[in-house]
Amino acid sequence: MADNIPFKGTQEQEQQLLEVIAKNKELPGALLPVLHEAQEIYGYLPIEVQQMVADGLGISLSEVYGVATFYSRFSLTPKGKHKISVCLGTACYVKGADKVLAEVEKKLGIKSGECTADGLFSIDSCRCVGACGLAPVMMVDEEVYGKLTPDLVGKILDKYIKEEGGNK
Repeated sequence: MADNIPFKGTQEQEQQLLEVIAKNKELPGALLPVLHEAQEIYGYLPIEVQQMVADGLGISLSEVYGVATFYSRFSLTPKGKHKISVCLGTACYVKGADKVLAEVEKKLGIKSGECTADGLFSIDSCRCVGACGLAPVMMVDEEVYGKLTPDLVGKILDKYIKEEGGNK
């Protein structure tokens, strides 16, 4: 689960963030560009990073959190080395994408929006990947897998697990 993954920020990352904050601090509406750059630096916006942004900009943590949770482009949880996205758009959904997603969640032991404890996989759903003729579709990183059924999910994920030397 994502909650069990400890924050692993480095001194270099913190220094980068402090520079971003200093560069933007006096600009009106600085919070959004600072959060975008913070996510670029860390890959996501954990509470520790949100606190640094709040302190650096002289605003409340609740204001930072409110903006970070309002915009879907921001992530409060880490992303895995392999990012899985299951399309739940209309064409995929009517062809069983919900069952594909359920099988991915079962296989990895996490829910959509979470990251495995080993940091190897994260799962998200999306609305359309533009491959409706291949419905239902799942992407692992940039690789598109189409015409999926739940029984194909394990074989696909096993390929990535094997590459990493793991055994889920």
